[in-house]
Parts: sequence; structure tokens; C-alpha cells
Amino acid sequence: MTTALLLIDIQNDYFPGGKMELEGSVEASLRAKALLAWFRERKMPVLHIQHISTRPGATFFLPETEGVEIHDNVRPLEGETVIRKHSMNSFRDTSLSESLEKEGTKHVVICGMMTHMCVDATTRAAFDVGLKCTVISDACATKTLKFGETVVPGDHVQAAFLAALNAGYANVVTVEDFISGLR
Repeated sequence: MTTALLLIDIQNDYFPGGKMELEGSVEASLRAKALLAWFRERKMPVLHIQHISTRPGATFFLPETEGVEIHDNVRPLEGETVIRKHSMNSFRDTSLSESLEKEGTKHVVICGMMTHMCVDATTRAAFDVGLKCTVISDACATKTLKFGETVVPGDHVQAAFLAALNAGYANVVTVEDFISGLR
């Protein structure tokens, strides 16, 4: 079974000084970097997902800005696939399905940003098209949310979304557990 790595939206605007800084983005990107190195060493498929905002009034991931660029910690190498998207679901109106089919992919390992948006939407879509999904919990980042008058701390957002994905859509594990489980 071919396994591919999806690195979702690990882009400069999510890091300190960016237009939409996330909690734990640096740490998550370093774990994603370690996972990426592991996939590269084994010559396993790697797909970088890059969100480019085309929505009127958007404030981050704007075309032709430094913020839209994939972060240096996981910068694509020449020949690695970069899928550009304009919505939360990485499959929607992109070539992701075709790229995965071309590689014969049956299992996707997913990490990236934001856990509660693009990671969640992409994982559910991948499951819906019949792929086995693994989400790498410590290589994902999110932020504190507010709903009405309720403030939901970022670590609670992270835990709630990962718990929901783990309840049927994906196997949710750490980088260390994933790597040690495949040795």
C-alpha cells in the first residue's frame, strides 16, 4: 500500500510576525520537518498543500506576499508536488485526487495548519474518497476561537478536533508513534 505525506498550509502567515499567527506553529513545523525528512529518506510521496486566498476581503495568504509562501522548515524540494488551493478542503477544485491516484496512494499521512479548518476538512474528504488516514497530532497547529461569548483555548480546540477525527476518520498519533510504528 502506497503511503503519501500531505503537508497542509505550513505557510509563513501562520508563524510569529505573520498575519494569522497560530499557537504552536513553530513547534508543529519542526515536527512536520522531521516527518518530511523521514518520508524523503524513504523516497515516499510528499505533497505540499499551499492555500492562496482569492476570497474578497481576505487578510492572509494573499497572492504574491511573503505570508503565502511555504515555511522554510518544510520548503518543497525540486520535483516535489505542490498543490495550490483556494478553500479549506485540499481536494476541492485541485489536482490532489489525481496526484494521489498517480502514485497509487491508499494511505495519507496528514499534518499542517489549521487543525480546526484545513486539516479537518482535508482529512474528512480523504476518508470520504476511501483513503486510509493518519493525522500527526503534534505536527498540527491551531488557535484560540471564540463562539458567542465563549472563548475556547487553542489547546482545547486542538484536542476537540483531533478527538473527533480519531473517532472514525483517522488514526491520530504523534510523529514518534507513527515513525516507530512503521519501523
